[in-house]
Amino acid sequence: MTATSPNRGDIIALIADIFARRGAEAYAGEDLTVAEHMLQTACLAQAEGAPDTLVAAALLHDIGHFTSEFGEYSPQDTEDKHHDESGAQVLDGFFPPAVTHCVRLHVAAKRYLCATDASYHDRLSPASRHSLLLQGGPMTGVEVAAFRQLAFYQQAVRLRRWDDSGKITGIQTMPFASFSPLLQRVLDAA
Repeated sequence: MTATSPNRGDIIALIADIFARRGAEAYAGEDLTVAEHMLQTACLAQAEGAPDTLVAAALLHDIGHFTSEFGEYSPQDTEDKHHDESGAQVLDGFFPPAVTHCVRLHVAAKRYLCATDASYHDRLSPASRHSLLLQGGPMTGVEVAAFRQLAFYQQAVRLRRWDDSGKITGIQTMPFASFSPLLQRVLDAA
């Protein structure tokens, strides 16, 4: 994210700065911005009464679109940009595993749902279908079994469903700043 690593107390301010500077960028071939998508996803998690760690993961799940060394996603991409892994790496050391693992697994959760829910693929947006192909397509049976053994896989699946639903143009959400106290609680509990 920066040439020097932020300390634990600065991470929320650094993420807020990223949202402010880059949040208005178009989101991965969808008809909304990255910030709108991430905020919608967090609001959906909060509306379902998800624990703070899962709301934080929903808010931060696509931070890797800003931090991936491979650049931003484009509908013309022919290779995956690994935003899930780069986002988790940025958050590692600051946020607890309940957050970082869900961020890391939210792409795998899409692949898992495509393999285990016959109607799931049809509900994906065109951009999400394209990125699915770049990310390896639906999981194989062996991959499904391995995924089910991972810590936080069920939470990552919940996050994925909010992720898919958080793509509505023009929806008003709470601003990033309204989530700062929640993020601070998650950091304090870590």
